Amino acid sequence: MKQTEIFQMLSDETRLRALALIARHGELCVCELMHALDLSQPKISRHMAALREAGLVTATRHAQWVFYDINQTLPDWQQQVLSAALSGLASDATITGDTARLATMNNRPKKNAA
Repeated sequence: MKQTEIFQMLSDETRLRALALIARHGELCVCELMHALDLSQPKISRHMAALREAGLVTATRHAQWVFYDINQTLPDWQQQVLSAALSGLASDATITGDTARLATMNNRPKKNAA
């Protein structure tokens, strides 16, 4: 990833909110992100594809769901940038609302489904 690309990825509110949720809750699928962020599937999928292509997240298929997680193999400087951005959002009202919405989701997919 180019040095400026991480900042481009983090400059979008939807991508930043998704990353904050994933960092806080671990692997999340598109349906969970749709519910938490109150956005459409195409919009979430497009943003997650951009984050995956940039190398910030990884995607793992579990049954019919694709779960996204923070890429644990990011170079140190990228991990530090991401960590700083997300720690700055720790008490942000929008992120708190996203987390509260995620908690209301019924029938969340099981990550260990085969």
